[in-house]
Amino acid sequence: MKLGMIGLGRMGANMSQRLLRGGHDVAGFDQDPEALRLAARAGVEPAGSVAALVAALPTPRVLWLMLPAGAVTDDTLAQLLPVLERGDAIVDGGNSHYRDTLRRADTFSGRQIDYIDCGTSGGVWGLAEGYGLMIGGDELAVERLRPIFQALAPDKDIGWGRVGPVGAGHYTKMVHNGIEYGLMQAYAEGFSILHHKREFDLDLHQLAQLWRHGSVVRSWLLDLIALALAENPKMSGIAPYVADSGEGRWTVAEAIDLDVPAPAITMSLLARLRSRDADSYADKLLAALRQQFGGHAVRKE
Repeated sequence: MKLGMIGLGRMGANMSQRLLRGGHDVAGFDQDPEALRLAARAGVEPAGSVAALVAALPTPRVLWLMLPAGAVTDDTLAQLLPVLERGDAIVDGGNSHYRDTLRRADTFSGRQIDYIDCGTSGGVWGLAEGYGLMIGGDELAVERLRPIFQALAPDKDIGWGRVGPVGAGHYTKMVHNGIEYGLMQAYAEGFSILHHKREFDLDLHQLAQLWRHGSVVRSWLLDLIALALAENPKMSGIAPYVADSGEGRWTVAEAIDLDVPAPAITMSLLARLRSRDADSYADKLLAALRQQFGGHAVRKE
């Protein structure tokens, strides 16, 4: 099967390589000429535009999008809508908001073009380990693309599946990432406590390695912590600034809409926001208040 990949950043390029290894042909387009050049070196057939990519694919066409959520995805879909035909399929493998996915799917279903949302987990390790794929869409459309999903997954029968109708793939990936926020925050806080217990002179890399085997907190995230601590045990040169790409916010908003308490995920999101305030007005005001009511000393900048 030949498919078109739109978005050849690191994730899209790695997925293309895994598909090529699985015996599929891949044509690709990216607005960044350097990304397109590197993908071509890896075996992807380069296309100079979205229209040229569509023209290079046999019918019924399969287009896989690995693009940032929001306007970039909408703009690309606007280019695809007039050039695709009945029976073609689009797979959005990025982290789109599920409500956007529902809106987009409605537009394409009017043209009898299958719209499939695929929550994609695995990050930069997916090329070697395979990707976790949470797929939403029409059952027959998903089944038609089974060989593609099997090539990307860790194995043919594990790590991927249709989880529900269109929108369900991105919805479950959103919650998956919210859980990830909470897990990462718990690990980070625990290792910070260990780091600050100076009198024991703990070897955090040793502990991470120990916990990887037999421990109830073992996980792939812990494996990655062990790697990070081996490379840089003091976290030297890393700013205490933690970004978020949106899924944690969406998960918290969804929890509020559903009246579901999610304190761990919510607090992990707030911790990321807190990490970005290098000149905290709130903290300065707190210090001033302590001085006002208790006469406590205020540290000067």
